[in-house]
Amino acid sequence: MNLTEHEKANKIKAAIHDIPDFPQPGILFRDITPVLADKELFHLAVSIFAERYQKQKIDKIVAVEARGFILGAALAYALNIGFIPVRKPGKLPRQTFQEAYNLEYGNNTLEIHADCFKPGQRVVIIDDVLATGGTAAATAQLVQRVGGEVIEMGFLLELQFLEGRNKLGTTPVFSAIKY
Repeated sequence: MNLTEHEKANKIKAAIHDIPDFPQPGILFRDITPVLADKELFHLAVSIFAERYQKQKIDKIVAVEARGFILGAALAYALNIGFIPVRKPGKLPRQTFQEAYNLEYGNNTLEIHADCFKPGQRVVIIDDVLATGGTAAATAQLVQRVGGEVIEMGFLLELQFLEGRNKLGTTPVFSAIKY
């Protein structure tokens, strides 16, 4: 059965659970673990991105821990290209660059290996959710600092009311599902 991108997104959205007050009071968490646990839905999620990027010249997929790793690594595999992890401080063993950012419920820092790109390599950043945009903006800054060119940022979900897209400047943004 060949589904359209919209039909795939609707099937995925139906499986996402809303968890109130997680990880703290006032936050409505969109839990994608039921999507990841279902082989058909997980395949649909990765295929939305794979179909979008398969004909573009992309050298690497960059993803942020932890749920971004799941989607990003599967997508890199599907596209037969490299995968670059962006992690919290102290998790990468070689020389890194760091970038601090704000979340909707706090702040954090991300790191990337300093030698992960050749100058000008084309990159798509993948993460599970675009919320306030802090994580995505910090990741884009890191990619640019180490010589990568961000072609697009792709998200399974976008929480539009938080206006995170506004923090991402002119970089194209794709979201499969919007709330």
